[in-house]
Amino acid sequence: MTNTPPRVRFAPSPTGELHVGNARTALFNWLFAKHYHGNFILRIEDTDQVRTSKVFEANLLQDLAWLGIDWDEGPGKGGLYGPYHQSERLSLYRTHLEKLIAAELVYPCYCTDEELEAERLSLLSRKMMPRYMGKCRNLTADARRRLAAEGRPAAYRFHVPPGTISFTDLIRGPMRFEGSALGDFIIVRSNGIPAYNFAVVIDDQIMEISHVIRGEDHLSNTALQLLLCRALGFIPPQFAHHALILGRDRAKLSKRHGATAVREFREQGILPQALINYLALLGASFGEGKEVCTIDEIIESFSLDRAGKSGAIFDKDKLLWLNSLYIRKESLTTLTGHMQPFIKEAGYGHLDEDRLHRILDAVRDNITSLAEIVTYLRIFDDSAYELSAGALHILADDEAKKVVSSLLELLNNTDAEGDELHGILMPLLPEKTGLRGKKLFMPLRAAITGQTKGPELDRFFSILGKSSLQYRLHKAIAATT
Repeated sequence: MTNTPPRVRFAPSPTGELHVGNARTALFNWLFAKHYHGNFILRIEDTDQVRTSKVFEANLLQDLAWLGIDWDEGPGKGGLYGPYHQSERLSLYRTHLEKLIAAELVYPCYCTDEELEAERLSLLSRKMMPRYMGKCRNLTADARRRLAAEGRPAAYRFHVPPGTISFTDLIRGPMRFEGSALGDFIIVRSNGIPAYNFAVVIDDQIMEISHVIRGEDHLSNTALQLLLCRALGFIPPQFAHHALILGRDRAKLSKRHGATAVREFREQGILPQALINYLALLGASFGEGKEVCTIDEIIESFSLDRAGKSGAIFDKDKLLWLNSLYIRKESLTTLTGHMQPFIKEAGYGHLDEDRLHRILDAVRDNITSLAEIVTYLRIFDDSAYELSAGALHILADDEAKKVVSSLLELLNNTDAEGDELHGILMPLLPEKTGLRGKKLFMPLRAAITGQTKGPELDRFFSILGKSSLQYRLHKAIAATT
């Protein structure tokens, strides 16, 4: 690193929801900027007019904000190097194309999609790497005029010179590509829209990007971009290519592996700080075996040296474990706020804050996602009370029936309420029933909650109160007689 603060960027295409792999790239760039007191730029690459969607862009901005990844320049922020949508920068690309045309470093290509596909299949059949073989490279001026007169639109291809393209990757070390294996590549499509590699080189130069941190699937693009930098007289940024996120089968993480979008995990009840922690840890290390860190600790410890070179397996169970830890340590007020969408959707928006806090405090050690609060709200709701198959099996035993009827009798003969109930009644049950341990507590849990596992019973006594307990015990007795 130099003493100059770095400028890094995240440049997504709004053609779908934000994938966790792309979110991890955004996070690495953001952490790098924060660690070295640099700038993080958000640039929207929206030149794909068919697939680009304003809805996807809005979701992208929301998901980044939800994760806590803010940007110093970009949409909604502005900056000295805008506009920050590629669709608003087309004149810049045209200016640089004209420079390359004048220098005879590019040429018009009139090949149709069908011709290019036939060439690709031919190369594959000969066990050769597919690439453009230069059919239009040496067309005469007359031939070009004739093809244009036929109405064939022309794309522009960069003439790749022979030789080696080499660079030092900040994660992977020395990298080499042979120009002869790349083939002349399109920099402007026949509809006048710049191709990715052309637009990104110009944008990175004009926006003074110092470091490009992205996934290893862009390694071959780096060779093409370095050729364009050289042709345009640009000083290239430094490159770092991190490993991709993989499924359990070690294939690139995709929808067939389950949830892959940030929004999906958000809708499943994952806290943003848990997902950030997990993505920062995935394929990397905080040092000393530490797995749970605050965002400030993650920023402080971040280093490209710790980014893994091999693919990282996405482990949903590990994410849920981390999420459960954050749920346990979050304040009840903040946690309730995070849970409100799930609470309202389940029809429990009417519950007062005090009751919500008491229920949440009782069950937070038992849940791994925010969405699971709905299950417990139903358990504490008399109108939703029902006995599971496991609970009915437990309550079918004669000793279990004795436990339930004994507790109901004690309830009917006490003036105690609320927090007092458990402390007063539970010591009396062993003496009244002659039962202890699981034989006592399992029937009580089954009858009171309708389930076979969950939070400690004293919380149910306190939150439900005498009348709810009586109602449930009556229902349990009726269901097993």
